[in-house]
Amino acid sequence: MRRMSDFGPMLREWRTRRRRSQLDLALEAEISQRHLSFVESGRARPSREMVLRLAEHLSVPLRARNALLVAAGHAPEYGERAIDDPALRPAMEAVRMILAGHEPYPALAVDRHWTLVAANRIAARLMDGVAPALATPPVNVLRLSLHPEGLAPRIANLRAWKTHILDRLRRDAEVSADPALLALMEEVARYPAGQDPPPGMAERERALIAMPLRLRAPGGGELAFIGTTTVFGTATDVMLAELTLETFFPADEETAAALRAMAAA
Repeated sequence: MRRMSDFGPMLREWRTRRRRSQLDLALEAEISQRHLSFVESGRARPSREMVLRLAEHLSVPLRARNALLVAAGHAPEYGERAIDDPALRPAMEAVRMILAGHEPYPALAVDRHWTLVAANRIAARLMDGVAPALATPPVNVLRLSLHPEGLAPRIANLRAWKTHILDRLRRDAEVSADPALLALMEEVARYPAGQDPPPGMAERERALIAMPLRLRAPGGGELAFIGTTTVFGTATDVMLAELTLETFFPADEETAAALRAMAAA
């Protein structure tokens, strides 16, 4: 259990992580810098409202806001339900509708650690053939994608795609301060990065509007995808706030035609 004295260092860590000075944060939160200094040093106990206000201005994730509240001696503000909790049923039905409605293109939903929550039929089809250990629940999507026994041998631009994923993981870890994401990033970084790209390929991909995922299709040929990310922007449940929908669109007409044929089959 956290002690009251934990709150000040926790708040200071989040402020430092966000590269904010005491003065900046105090001005935004409409409190004096002196009072904020007392709060961080443990000389003053913040009210529940102040904890939430400071967390809001620092863009602290809901899970960490609960931890800040507990450290300050208050009850958590946000619920954390299991994925199969009846209260989350409408949201999960919405997730399944989005994934199914995205066909014939692949889409999936993952939690904060990139554990697979749901996937549509096309995404599941593209995952066929990976090592059983990687496809056995709980499935980590990044491990399944970049492990040498996963999809990595099928990714034509593996080196560039791995760099892109590591950059995103690094940003996510900085935002959330989640040690599990840091551990996942270190693990993925150790995976082989594949062969060097053909001459000129790196320059051509840097000139594109988005980094594509180039995946060798099961039946031959190459599929090119552009990915988008969707979150529940108004979630007040920790689990739901951490849920991410990863949807992929064809980057060319050849990919679109191949996916339509895959869905029809």
